[in-house]
Amino acid sequence: MLYFKINNRRYTGSKFKLLDWIKNTIEDETQKNDTFCDLFAGTGCVAEKFRNNKNLIINDFLFSNNIIYKAFFDSRNYNKKKIIGISTKYLEIKPSKVSSNYFDKNFGGKFFSLNDAKLIGFIREQIDTENCNISEKNILLASLLYSADKSANTVGHYDAFRKKIKIKDKFVFKLIEPIEHNSRIQIFREDANELVKRIKCDICYIDPPYNSRQYSRFYHVLENLTQWKKPKLFGEALKPKPENTSEYCKTKAPEKFYELIKNINSKYIAVSYNNTYNSKSSSSKNKITLEQIESTLEKKGRTKIFKKKHNHFNAGKTDFDDHQEILFITKV
Repeated sequence: MLYFKINNRRYTGSKFKLLDWIKNTIEDETQKNDTFCDLFAGTGCVAEKFRNNKNLIINDFLFSNNIIYKAFFDSRNYNKKKIIGISTKYLEIKPSKVSSNYFDKNFGGKFFSLNDAKLIGFIREQIDTENCNISEKNILLASLLYSADKSANTVGHYDAFRKKIKIKDKFVFKLIEPIEHNSRIQIFREDANELVKRIKCDICYIDPPYNSRQYSRFYHVLENLTQWKKPKLFGEALKPKPENTSEYCKTKAPEKFYELIKNINSKYIAVSYNNTYNSKSSSSKNKITLEQIESTLEKKGRTKIFKKKHNHFNAGKTDFDDHQEILFITKV
């Protein structure tokens, strides 16, 4: 049976292709690192790369990401045979036998085919009724999120759906594969600026959203599917009322970053950054400049800068001649 791994989804700003460079650079520049904290964990692939550390702290403010972390990193108490049995049952469901539901009424024919949306909504309802423990339900829900994303009629986010094309039925329910590790795991869904006041680590890795694109809005369909509160939706992209927004996507971002760094209790701080501040697209322009980050980190400790050429996600309006990923490492 084939399983989804943690990196098998489309996500704006994913560091998957940079993992070896990030890990090798951090390990070359740091010592005695028992506790690794991924403060804005996104896909979770950076945290997964450091899974062999003694302690692992993972945080992100999205509800969908939080469930995904719990399923991949904190699912030690589950019945694999039961999960496979439920998965097989879901695979046998026919759209023609399923009643219309909240998901297909809103997203069918837009973000998904009508049949796929009907199946996704039906399975989401089923997960809540399964006789499973919390780990098993997390695995099923994370699997649904990955399976849905794989069949979505998008370019990698849910700010819009692709138009003028015939949407094909592509949905196949497939399980995720929990990660084997020996780390002591702590998973949070908190404001990073508040969380750092209560935790202590050896390496704090930081990759916040830098531009005006709110991730809770970019991935609203997955957030909706996770919380399953069935809110009223608005606009062409069918978004709920704004909630769970980040100050790092607003003009106060430099102040929030300064406050964050000031309060971090860590031997080393690693900050990922890319030079999209010169973007022609206003939504892609960074709210914090490279100089502001460097200045803030220098106040905390000795800081080194490492650069690597890298092609980032491009929605079509962004134009760069020298696209780089930048990694700051500060010894506190």
